[in-house]
Amino acid sequence: MNLGFIGTGTIAIAVIKGIFKSKISFRKIYISERNKKNSQKLKKIYNKVLVLKKNQEIIDKCDWVFFSVTPSVGKKIIKELKFKSSQTLISFISTITLSELKKAVKVKAKIVRAIPLPPISLKKGPVPICPPNSKVRKFFNQLGTTVEIKNEKSSINFWSTSGMMAPFYEILRVMTDWLVKRGVKRNNAQKYITSLFLALSEDAFENSKDNLKNLVKESQTPKGLNEQGIKELTKAGFYKSLEKTLNSIHKRLSK
Repeated sequence: MNLGFIGTGTIAIAVIKGIFKSKISFRKIYISERNKKNSQKLKKIYNKVLVLKKNQEIIDKCDWVFFSVTPSVGKKIIKELKFKSSQTLISFISTITLSELKKAVKVKAKIVRAIPLPPISLKKGPVPICPPNSKVRKFFNQLGTTVEIKNEKSSINFWSTSGMMAPFYEILRVMTDWLVKRGVKRNNAQKYITSLFLALSEDAFENSKDNLKNLVKESQTPKGLNEQGIKELTKAGFYKSLEKTLNSIHKRLSK
C-alpha cells in the first residue's frame, strides 16, 4: 500500500522514521512539501519518500492518508480535498472531532483519530486510537503500543495528558541547568538527568500493574531527600498546579 502524509511537522517526521525502522510493508510514502526543509530532508534520507506539491495528488495516490497539520490548517484544507470511500484516514489533529472530520471528508471512508508522540520514531510509547480499528491497531503496534478507545469523549483525556510532553522536558532542562550552574559540564549533566528519568520511567512501566502511589511511598525514607522533595513540592502547590493545567487543557479540547 501507499502511505500519504498531509503535513511534515514533528509528529509526521517521527511516525515516518518509525515506519522505516519497523517491518511495516508499504510501497511508497508520499508527503506534502508544506515544510520544504523537512520534506526535502526526508526525501534525501529515504528513497521510498516522494514529495508532491499538491495535497490532492497525495490523496489520489494513497491507500492510507495521515493528517498531521494544525487544527486551523486542517479545518481549511480537508473540506477542499476529494477522498475515496476505500481509503483509511488517520488524523493526528487534536481539536477536530470525528464528526467534524466525517463532515469535511464527505465520503464514507474509515476515519481514525490517533495520538502518536515523538518517541514513536524510536518505536516506543503509547498510541491511543479512536474508534477501534484492527488494521490501524496492528499498524501502530509495530511502532509502539496501541491503546484502543471506543468513546471519543474518553479519548480527550488522553489528548489532555499528551500536553504534558513539553512540561516534562522542561523539568529535565531545569534540573540540567541547575547542575550546570554548580559546575557540572553540560554533557555530563544532560546524560545524568536523562538517564535518571529513563530509568525511573522504565521502573514505573515495569510496575504499572500496581498503583503508582506504591512507588511514591517506596522511593521515600523517613526524613530522607525524596521525602523532603515531595513535601516541599506539594506544599508549593506543584502537583495541584499540574492537575489544574490538565483540567484546563481538557476544557479546551472539550469545546
